[in-house]
Amino acid sequence: MPDIVLAVVAAVAVVLGVIVGFVSRNVIASNSVKHAEQYGQRLMAEARAKQKEIVLEGKDEALHLRRAAEEEAREQRATFQRTERRLLDREEALDRKVASLEERELSLSHGLAGLNAERIEIEAMQQRGLRELERISGLSVAEAREGLISQIADEARAEAQQRVREIERHAQEEGETRARHVLTTVMQRIAADHTSEATVTVVTLPNEEMKGRIIGREGRNIRALEQATGVDLIIDDTPEAVVLSGFDPVRREVARLALTKLISDGRIHPGRIEETVAKSRSELDVVMRQAGEQAAYDAGVPGLHPELIKLLGRLKYRTSYGQNVLNHSIETARLGGLLAAEIGANIGDSKKGGLLHDIGKAVDHEVDGPHAAIGGDIAARYGVSHLVCNAIAAHHQEVEQESIEATVVQIADAISASRPGARGESLDNYVKRLDDLQQIALSFPGVERCFAIQAGREIRILVRPEDVDDLASSRLARDVVRRIEEQLQYPGQIKVTVIRETRAIDYAR
Repeated sequence: MPDIVLAVVAAVAVVLGVIVGFVSRNVIASNSVKHAEQYGQRLMAEARAKQKEIVLEGKDEALHLRRAAEEEAREQRATFQRTERRLLDREEALDRKVASLEERELSLSHGLAGLNAERIEIEAMQQRGLRELERISGLSVAEAREGLISQIADEARAEAQQRVREIERHAQEEGETRARHVLTTVMQRIAADHTSEATVTVVTLPNEEMKGRIIGREGRNIRALEQATGVDLIIDDTPEAVVLSGFDPVRREVARLALTKLISDGRIHPGRIEETVAKSRSELDVVMRQAGEQAAYDAGVPGLHPELIKLLGRLKYRTSYGQNVLNHSIETARLGGLLAAEIGANIGDSKKGGLLHDIGKAVDHEVDGPHAAIGGDIAARYGVSHLVCNAIAAHHQEVEQESIEATVVQIADAISASRPGARGESLDNYVKRLDDLQQIALSFPGVERCFAIQAGREIRILVRPEDVDDLASSRLARDVVRRIEEQLQYPGQIKVTVIRETRAIDYAR
């Protein structure tokens, strides 16, 4: 019995629990729905508020843009109005000017009409006067004009020819007399030696034993000396002498000084040789600078650049046909100053051009080209005036002379070089060298004529155009240069110019 009661109680409890759970679940679900509805309503309210704010902001922005557009439109209208007012003002001004011009044109037309009438009347009076003159003289206007012009022209031509002949005769007589007087005066005022010392190339030895010491063991001393100086030492059978052979006169003088010191000192070995050569080179630099300064002082040319002074000193060891180039330059400067004083040219520029005219010979073995052009470039590099540079470059007429001072320098150079005893080359040797130069050019086919000019410094070759074309002309110039270098001995350089001329000839019949 108790088990039944328990079972019933348990069943009732289960039923009650199910009922209570169902009721509780419904209550909870109802509450959840209410909360969800409240949350949704709250979201809807917030969305409507946000929408109102966005609409209000859009309206404010649109209002702002509308106001800005209206303001810009007002400014543009004001600008258009101002432009329109300016155009109207200009139009009014143009209208006034046009009216003024029309008034002037009308006034000018009236004036021109009056002038035309007066001109017609004057022309009529001239015609009446001419007819009256023709009637009186019995000649027409054209005949009278031609006769008068012909008479005046004949008289003027005859008088002009007579005056020209008188001027030419007087100028020629006075020019010859004046030139002869100037040249003789200048040449008499220059006192110079007839011979110039030559560069020393032979070193005297105290005894024959010194040759062996100069050569050294297995030739090391002579090789060291040649390498240090750049000069060849020739030790042959010449008794008690050593010959120095080198194209550069300055290097040859350094070698001579160094060898003389080594012989005097007696200690000859490679280390001592290098030390002695360096010392001799320094001493020679001092000597050359002093020689350049003395040359500038003797010539009366102050203010030269130190490098030009140094190059002048190098000319002390350069000779041309046995004539010392530095002495020749000083003499040319003096002659140029005297000539300039006689004819009224610039004395200072003439002296400077004469002193520096051969400055290119100091480096012509190092720089390609004629020494005159090299000298002009060097002088320009160190601040010498253009007039003097042209006188230097033009003293062999390789460039055009631009002043009377350039002509003075050329004449002074010719006087110094051509006076008796100035140069060692005899007339026969000189003429033979020019003849050999021309014979070399004539030996090539196609050559018609040739001329050696500028004392043998240039040869001009004229070729037959039907035998030699432009390309062959270039080849001919190179071949002539090669042949000259192989067969002739000459100072400086020789310019070869090949000229090919084509002439077209016809006759009008």
